[in-house]
Amino acid sequence: QVQLVQSGGGLVQAGGSLRLSCTASGRTFSSYAMGWFRQAPGEEREFVAIISGSGGFTYYADSVKGRFTISRPNPKNTVYLQMNSLKPEDTAVYYCAARTGNYASITNSEYPYWGQGTQVTVSS
Repeated sequence: QVQLVQSGGGLVQAGGSLRLSCTASGRTFSSYAMGWFRQAPGEEREFVAIISGSGGFTYYADSVKGRFTISRPNPKNTVYLQMNSLKPEDTAVYYCAARTGNYASITNSEYPYWGQGTQVTVSS
């Protein structure tokens, strides 16, 4: 079992930056692959970025590639999402998620553990 607590987020102007954090408690953090997902009003929850349990593999949605960076400076029990060059279409509630093992999936249903969500609003 792992508990995820998110921090960061808020309101920023287009072109600005934010960093989201997700801190895990429970079992060994490196035992879990992590992902960031987001959900805009009226939309499905979508994959943003994933990172393997070892931190050696990352993958991004095309919409954020080159602007967002996911990282996990083990042994800290925290995964980060650095968001640069933010756009109004990045506005959503962002969630971190964890699944057991090294393999990170882009499918949200494969993650049993979720953070509480944090609002990111980008104004034009």
